[in-house]
Amino acid sequence: MAAKKIIAICQSGGEFVTNNVDGSLSYTGGNAYAVDIDEKTNVDAFKQELGDTFKFNVVGMTIKYFLPGNKKTLITVSKDKDLRRMVNFFKDSEQVEVFVIAEGAAVALNVSNMPASRSSRTTMPEPAVSPATPLDFTNPDGQLMVDTPMDTTTPLGICSNDNKHRRAATQWENSITGVDQRFSSFTEFREVLHKYSIAHGFTYNYKKNDSHRVTVKCKSEGCPWRIYASRLVTTQLIFIKKMNKNHTCEGAVVKAGYRATRGWVGNIIKEKLKFSPDYKPKDIATDIKREYGIQLNYSQAWRAKEIAREQLQGSYREAYSQLPSFCERIMETNPGSLATFVTKEDSSFHRLFVSFHASIYGFQQGCRPLLFLDSTVLYAKYQGIVLSAVGADGNDGVLPVAFAVVDEETDDNWHWFLSELKSAISTSRPITFVSAFQNGIRESLCDIFGKDSYHGYCLRHLGEKLNKDLHGKFSHEARCLLIQDLYAAAYAPKLEDFERCVENIKAISPDAYSWVVQSEPDHWANAFFGGARYDHMTSNFGQLFRDWVSDVSELPVTQMVDALQRKMMELNYTRCVDSSLWLTRLTPYMEEKLQNETSKSMSLQACNSHESTFEVRGEAVDLVDIDNWFCSCKAWQLSGLPCCHAIAIFECLGRSPYDYCSRYFTSESYRLTYSESINPIPLLEKPAKAEVDMEIMVSPPPTKRPAGRPKMKQPDSVDIIRRQLQCSKCKGLGHNKKTCNKANKIDGSDPLLLTGLVVAEQPEVTA
Repeated sequence: MAAKKIIAICQSGGEFVTNNVDGSLSYTGGNAYAVDIDEKTNVDAFKQELGDTFKFNVVGMTIKYFLPGNKKTLITVSKDKDLRRMVNFFKDSEQVEVFVIAEGAAVALNVSNMPASRSSRTTMPEPAVSPATPLDFTNPDGQLMVDTPMDTTTPLGICSNDNKHRRAATQWENSITGVDQRFSSFTEFREVLHKYSIAHGFTYNYKKNDSHRVTVKCKSEGCPWRIYASRLVTTQLIFIKKMNKNHTCEGAVVKAGYRATRGWVGNIIKEKLKFSPDYKPKDIATDIKREYGIQLNYSQAWRAKEIAREQLQGSYREAYSQLPSFCERIMETNPGSLATFVTKEDSSFHRLFVSFHASIYGFQQGCRPLLFLDSTVLYAKYQGIVLSAVGADGNDGVLPVAFAVVDEETDDNWHWFLSELKSAISTSRPITFVSAFQNGIRESLCDIFGKDSYHGYCLRHLGEKLNKDLHGKFSHEARCLLIQDLYAAAYAPKLEDFERCVENIKAISPDAYSWVVQSEPDHWANAFFGGARYDHMTSNFGQLFRDWVSDVSELPVTQMVDALQRKMMELNYTRCVDSSLWLTRLTPYMEEKLQNETSKSMSLQACNSHESTFEVRGEAVDLVDIDNWFCSCKAWQLSGLPCCHAIAIFECLGRSPYDYCSRYFTSESYRLTYSESINPIPLLEKPAKAEVDMEIMVSPPPTKRPAGRPKMKQPDSVDIIRRQLQCSKCKGLGHNKKTCNKANKIDGSDPLLLTGLVVAEQPEVTA
């Protein structure tokens, strides 16, 4: 059967214009070209055809399209899988609008009527700055703002001989036309003057620069170029009164080193930062070098980003003051959601809770009653912690259910978060929680969710604690074996298997054995655990959400929540569309697991024992009760899918194993999980001082970001077990022969020698 073709209307050379009413985008101007594509179309061949048509370089080409029925979100096509997904999205409409953007192309974004909304970096083309409408930067305090040079030791030189690096700068050659040109403010005039000087390759000095007049001359000695502008009486307009356009310096000063300003760079990147809050300083430096030929180091780009960001959204401090209206907008745009915040007595920020209706509905209707609790450190100016609760969908994918931003990780904050979580999900099902084993979580779960909830300790955190408590007592090899036996004991489905693993630990060290026995195995071992974890033993199942938080951890609190919302919105939509194409009764991942068990059942022999109970023989003999969904191997109960022993019985009885799978693994439940959509949160404009209600004013928390480079990746348990130093004299651990104080006298009872695996011989004690 031939693949169905759709028509791609490829457009380039125009601009995006935003509707002020509903925030939707439209594309105007440029040229269009129609291409037939299908699921087999190769993205490289598609780009090559577009490059030949629009005369673009394929290397720097970007292809974007709108999501169906959503004129606010643009998706980027970068690989064959993206192109196939786009074709599937529009297979019913038979036509798709595609927008082609080339690196360095003058693709403008009309922001004169931009709506109150934001989108991610991948959802909007990079805007170019138009010289005809210079950006007006005003000081929020109403004071005169003069842009000062960056205090750095690295000169920022314009590569005036490299024309390809000055493509963007040439746009500004006619930004100043001469006498009688008007500007809305002195700030606008200074900004346009700065761009004009870059385009013409000269630097200048201010002779007069105040709130009434500005006189500027070329910095080169003897050059006659100068300009004079002043305010028109009884108005706020600024006019150029005098201007000498002649230069005799020929840019000599520029070649010696042109010094840009933080404000100028911030001006350049402001619009792009508006649509890409996670715009990285290294990317800023690369873009400025490519477009304007100006070399920035990392710190200069970072400071410029801070200026641009504060002019767009206000400071980190102002983000906290926006929380009251921000929470209201979340619940207005996403009815059924819960967004609330708490301050301390001094009105400083304490905690913020957010749970979107689509996530709550998805968890209640389609997900297992299983939640993973975790925390992630924030590295913004005022630091903080993100507490999260994520669920597992039917395809074993991460579903973020709720998260909170708190000033610090304490038992009280965990108790508050879990209380808000219960209010949000309001389910009567017994829920299994997997988390670290700190007392605050354990006691709060028992207090809030009652005895019907189950608390499974994260196996990774348990291994870390065992390794930490035994540090210095055992060799590297012994500690590795202890961790391996601990994991084996946790996964062991039967009591006898658990006891065998624990006996292996006892053979290495009786102390380690005592530690394991006292660590409450009923909270982490399959042989004793009363809840249903579906083979998920660690809380880092939600690593995807942790990565999201890490990516936006340096943003102000409102921007960070907005960025997480956008990621969740895109995830919901993509999974909803992908699942609509599934033809199997189970989700793809669960279907594969079931087929693997089916293949194992081929070599098993089944015989009836009593009514619904059967005996299955293979390497061992297992009993299966199909009416109670039970197998003595416990794999059926632990995973929610029939094990190979049960499937062998179904084959004999002519029954379908699909009828004995957990309903949470069906494609129908998966589609229910993502049937609701998350709506965008309108942009919070920087509030005017007069509009701030002092009664609900929220100030930042007192915590500050600590010095030093943060740890961005959580190591695995095995990675934590690092080899210790071992003394070559006494064979003890944790020191070397230079720091050994037992070289002449060895105490045979020294616990450092009790490695469990390698027992060092004691040297003779000399007189």
